[in-house]
Amino acid sequence: QVRLVESGGGLVQAGGSLRLSCAASGLTINNYSMGWFRQAPGKERDIVAAISWSGDNTYYADSVKGRFTISRANVKNTVYLQMNSLKLEDTAVYYCAADRRWGISIATATYDYWGQGTEVTVSS
Repeated sequence: QVRLVESGGGLVQAGGSLRLSCAASGLTINNYSMGWFRQAPGKERDIVAAISWSGDNTYYADSVKGRFTISRANVKNTVYLQMNSLKLEDTAVYYCAADRRWGISIATATYDYWGQGTEVTVSS
């Protein structure tokens, strides 16, 4: 059974940092492109960042470029999202997802497996 379990969310003041982790079981992430998505209340689930199988290629939404960093530790079967300089508008539930296709996808429909999400709240 495939499981993606996110952790590291919480309450943080604007300007602060959080590091999200996504631990995978039931699959080997080095065979998957991995993505982080987020969904704010009343809004659609949108891509935040994605990373290729090898880690050589990454994608970032414009809203997080220069502040967030996606990385992967294949030996730990874990993907990370380092979030710095957090803003109020970063408040959302953050989801990890795995895509077995080659290359990076930013579309939710192409991802095969999803975690349950971890909540990030940024306060003023």
